[in-house]
Amino acid sequence: MSLTLKYLPNYTIKDYESWQGDWELIEGVPYALASPTFEHQRVVLRIARFLDEELEKSCPECKVGIDTDYVIDEHTVVRPNVFVVCGEVKDKLLKTPAVIFEVISESTAERDERLKFELYEREGVEFYVMVFPSLKKAKAYRLTNDRYVKLKDVTTDTLEIPLKGCKIALDFSKVWE
Repeated sequence: MSLTLKYLPNYTIKDYESWQGDWELIEGVPYALASPTFEHQRVVLRIARFLDEELEKSCPECKVGIDTDYVIDEHTVVRPNVFVVCGEVKDKLLKTPAVIFEVISESTAERDERLKFELYEREGVEFYVMVFPSLKKAKAYRLTNDRYVKLKDVTTDTLEIPLKGCKIALDFSKVWE
């Protein structure tokens, strides 16, 4: 282990719970969350709204959530923009979501595209969708043999996601309106 890594602070969920502001904690390293832009929040809202409508129709045992703490372990707590979880959730997300959508902004791009990509892959999140509002494009991945495999790039078409016993469809042409 390098000296730099050896002497870095290593925080836990107890530290995280006492911090002011918005943070994520990944393997003991804190990451401040910047205030989202209006466009970012509109995209999050649209994705969540359309998914919620789809789930109510076709998959009532699954629920959509936004910006909720996903506690992976004592040293890792992230806050996915939008997620789908099947089963019950209380105050925090303590089980692996079936689907995570991260809306990519300039301040989060490297973390979302690399660090969270690997984290979600390791944790067994079946579908990971990175949404790029500035490009009006999304990249969808599915976990296959413990690795993410790209399903497709989505622009104005529909992304279909098969869940346990049901299927949801998200029309991205409506997300960009």
